[in-house]
Amino acid sequence: MEVGGEEFAVGVVISAKTTLGEEFEGQIVSFDRPSNLLVIQEGVGRAERGERRNVRVIKANYIQEFTVVGKYDDPLDPAACVLDLAAIHAREEAALRQAEIEAERIGVGVTPEAQRLFDALSKTLPVQWNKTDIVVMKEVRVCSPYLPENVSGGTSAANERVKKVLDFERKRLHVRVPGQF
Repeated sequence: MEVGGEEFAVGVVISAKTTLGEEFEGQIVSFDRPSNLLVIQEGVGRAERGERRNVRVIKANYIQEFTVVGKYDDPLDPAACVLDLAAIHAREEAALRQAEIEAERIGVGVTPEAQRLFDALSKTLPVQWNKTDIVVMKEVRVCSPYLPENVSGGTSAANERVKKVLDFERKRLHVRVPGQF
């Protein structure tokens, strides 16, 4: 496919319709002739406003029709690329913190049943793992095999609340007690 005598020239902005009827507009970032792949960056002009853009990789033969909208500078020109390193580092830190929080929610050396109970309890109560014990509200401890009679610590009201929620969650998850058939 050619655009004005040049085959998909880098920097050209096209409005295209795919063979599936999807319509989009974007700037050609790259065209690889041997694989017939076209890389198109949608949302031209959003970068200047600090907005995110989509990058679409598509086989050129899936483009049913297109029109040239305009031509901009080379989108891969390193002199024109601006990266907000502070924002990138902030996103990285936030992702790392979130990953650590999620990792703390996974019990090490516990059964799938125990993990399911932990996940269910965490929906209504603040919980954390302490080795293989579930600690609820930082005071009530639920030990293996995670039955209501294995609840200890904390105030009697907190203890009863955890027993009640644990019993309900065990019934809801249809968890079998060891030795029951």
